[in-house]
Amino acid sequence: MLYIGIGSNLGNRIRNIEKAKYFLKLNGINILKSSSYYETLSWPDPNEPKFLNIVIQSNTKISPKKFLEISKSVENRLGRKKKLKNSPRTCDIDIISHGSKILSGEITIPHKRMSKRNFVLIPLFEIAPNYAHPKTNESIKKLIFSLPNKDITSIKIL
Repeated sequence: MLYIGIGSNLGNRIRNIEKAKYFLKLNGINILKSSSYYETLSWPDPNEPKFLNIVIQSNTKISPKKFLEISKSVENRLGRKKKLKNSPRTCDIDIISHGSKILSGEITIPHKRMSKRNFVLIPLFEIAPNYAHPKTNESIKKLIFSLPNKDITSIKIL
């Protein structure tokens, strides 16, 4: 299974995420499951607009490299501008995990910071409660409980 994170903190965040899902579908990314929307403070600057995030599950056979091309195209189509790292954006699409694949280089799978991010782990648990990290084999529950308490209590489901 392919797990994809989609986030937005500029404009109509829900519409941006729904459009991203639509454009991914148009490009052959079959969506099997989609989590609820989760709102978090912007990182590293909590004064920036809050993020909405979801995680989706797909069984696509598209290669990670091709998926990266598609996701960048969708982000651009939704108005994402290349600015400073972690700056506000209309759309951000990341591969979280792709089955048991472990890649590094141009594309890192699983996402190197996934186990530190409440906005990835909690929606991922919603749609894949039996997920285990491909590198460490840690359960999704263990990953969530290893987060700081403030990360668990500060996320809000919409």
